[in-house]
Amino acid sequence: MAKLIDGKLIAKAVRDEVRGGVEAFLAARGRRPGLHVVLAGDDPASGVYVRNKEKAAEEVGMAGAVHRLPPTVTEAELLALVERLNVDPAVDGILVQLPLPKGIAAEKVLDAIDPAKDVDGFHPINVGALWTGKPGLVPCTPRGCMRLIAEAGVALAGARAVVIGRSNIVGKPMAALLLAEHATVTVAHSRTRDLPGVCLQADVIVAAVGRAKMVRAEWVKPGAVVIDVGMNRDEHGKLCGDVDFASVEPVAGAITPVPGGVGPMTIAMLLDNTLAAAKRH
Repeated sequence: MAKLIDGKLIAKAVRDEVRGGVEAFLAARGRRPGLHVVLAGDDPASGVYVRNKEKAAEEVGMAGAVHRLPPTVTEAELLALVERLNVDPAVDGILVQLPLPKGIAAEKVLDAIDPAKDVDGFHPINVGALWTGKPGLVPCTPRGCMRLIAEAGVALAGARAVVIGRSNIVGKPMAALLLAEHATVTVAHSRTRDLPGVCLQADVIVAAVGRAKMVRAEWVKPGAVVIDVGMNRDEHGKLCGDVDFASVEPVAGAITPVPGGVGPMTIAMLLDNTLAAAKRH
């Protein structure tokens, strides 16, 4: 039976670390780190995500605000808000919640964020820093995955790692972080030939493809570590990941559940990124 990697417990430890860092920052600088979230439109899921982020920031003692904009907001108005936040010395982290209303180019808005305040780690300058080994802000979900792997006691140097998924948000930065820890990394995707065979070679599998229960027991080498980034609904409407947990759990050496695995780590790492940005500010 696999060791269960408890994302809730590890995320709490990260939040506790951030809380201590926030108090130290307050004592040294006379202010609290400021996280500002921009929510444009009325997407229900985005509203939930933003409330969770707002609550988490308050719990660790951060300052900041949520800027709620109507679905009718224009691209120019959104860009003007981002620019005001860029130059505000009380703002350390800026997060623009996606998706944005129709007619607004998300890439243009994200690229307008000051890279030093880009706590999502999506700006091209931060992406370049990640791939060239320079300091920068790293996307929250991959950072959370790396913390989970570390907490599981996995030695990545020399290990074979397979990342399923090549998105800019998870797959690509995940590969860069694994490479930085000296793993041998394969980025697999929908066009990969013999995907089960590729996964069978892996000591670590990170599934971030967005297909419910795609990774099955016969894809997993006995004892491998399986990190499930997926968040899907199965045929019964129940929340599940990209990994068929029931079949893989007896084979794997360690595995993250869904829910309660990677999900809680994303917000915890957002807070950690904000504290890091504040210290550099």
